[in-house]
Amino acid sequence: MNSKKQFITGAELAVKAARDAGAEMMYGYPITPATEIFVHWMKSGGKSLQTEDEIAAGFAVCGGVLAGQKCFTASSGPGNILMQDSLSMAEGMRLPFVMIVAQRGGPSSGTVIYSQQEVILSCFGGNGEGHRLVYSPSNLEELYFLTRQAFNDAWKYRFPAIVLTDGYMLKVKGVVSEIGDIKIENIKAEALVKEDKVVNWQNIFTAEEELYENVMNDRRAFHEIAKKVADSETYLADDADLLIIAHGIVAASVKLAVDELRQKGKKAGLFRPITLRPFDRTNLDKFCGRSNIKKILVVESSLGQLARVVRDQLAPEISAGFAYLQNPGLGIEVEDIVKEAEKYC
Repeated sequence: MNSKKQFITGAELAVKAARDAGAEMMYGYPITPATEIFVHWMKSGGKSLQTEDEIAAGFAVCGGVLAGQKCFTASSGPGNILMQDSLSMAEGMRLPFVMIVAQRGGPSSGTVIYSQQEVILSCFGGNGEGHRLVYSPSNLEELYFLTRQAFNDAWKYRFPAIVLTDGYMLKVKGVVSEIGDIKIENIKAEALVKEDKVVNWQNIFTAEEELYENVMNDRRAFHEIAKKVADSETYLADDADLLIIAHGIVAASVKLAVDELRQKGKKAGLFRPITLRPFDRTNLDKFCGRSNIKKILVVESSLGQLARVVRDQLAPEISAGFAYLQNPGLGIEVEDIVKEAEKYC
């Protein structure tokens, strides 16, 4: 095998990304399929603390970053739910909370390996407005680079950052380029609360007007950084009359389906949001608003969670019709996508 490449699992790659990002500590609680991240982190020599539950792990991350520690956590499904309390606090206090989410099927404990059913939870969970950064990698290399970006963006812009992946991607073993040779400058972590100062950092507001002002300030800041963070990919979309929208590992299948459809003379293309929060609505409107687009097909392993985000972000004047391929908690094969797409192009 080429020495510039390595054979590695997604979980190992996520750990490598965290180490390369300068992470010092991982707080967590075992839960399938995110447990391997914790295990490989400990094997790599990283400092760790297994807390009594996900609630404690999340608040430990909040405490760590307040002290200037570059730390993170990883969880899935029920653990993601339990961490929404600490994520909400991180959102309200603008803390650089980094979390890797390995989606699993729900509701409740559901299945333990795969789904895309934690999109809404990760983007908008908690008692807040969803001022958080959510990245959706579609392959192993992106898992590495988006994890690196999550750490940098969290510390640069001071919003919580989530890398939204799944058990398929974390457990699969694949060949990736020697990413260690690529230089990415890390944003330096520093203590947000100084030892020599007494700080009253509000997380609870007694006056409604105070909370309103705080939320609106965060909204303005989030909208400002959206121009720099929001990202998407298009594939053979310029002349497409069917635009397929998908994210994460499902988008990788869609790309292969588009190739097959093109070979059959069908003008299909892909729009893939790389960031689900903030969403690249400028590029979305650009491609969905083309006069040649006859149909938009949203493909996802959930009952419309991505579709809900897309329709919310899409400019109201865009009139292209929508169709859906929704397999909650179930992997979507290339053949499934081709069969569905052929109904519309």
